[in-house]
Amino acid sequence: MLSSYKLTTFKGDEDNIVGKHVYGNLYGCDVRLISDEKYLRKLVKEAVNIANMHLVELKSWKFFSKKGGVSVIALVTESHVAVHTWPGYQYATVDVYTCGRESQPEKAFEHIVKGLAPKEYTKHFADRSSVIVRTEVVREGV
Repeated sequence: MLSSYKLTTFKGDEDNIVGKHVYGNLYGCDVRLISDEKYLRKLVKEAVNIANMHLVELKSWKFFSKKGGVSVIALVTESHVAVHTWPGYQYATVDVYTCGRESQPEKAFEHIVKGLAPKEYTKHFADRSSVIVRTEVVREGV
């Protein structure tokens, strides 16, 4: 992992939207894990719970084309969690977007990464709040 981010909101902004978007690319994933639709559904459900989100619906699709893979999308009250895989490339993407102060998308992201055991991955953060929110870059393993 290259870096992570710490979100710090300003006091007195209780009436504003707090949007947190954590996303990244996973390289060198275990082909068996990223091909297993049932496993990926379970992993995403766990991530939703760990991150204090509320599942509305979970959908998944397995694609059998040459570049095939699995897509799992969890619609949560707070927004969504999406995982897309390409086993032929040992590659996956993870996208966790939440609104609200109680949810913790970084925990969901890290749970999914741990469950897919990539050799390398990148993690990015985007502030999607209705007001300017401070983010602090925390370098790890530099």
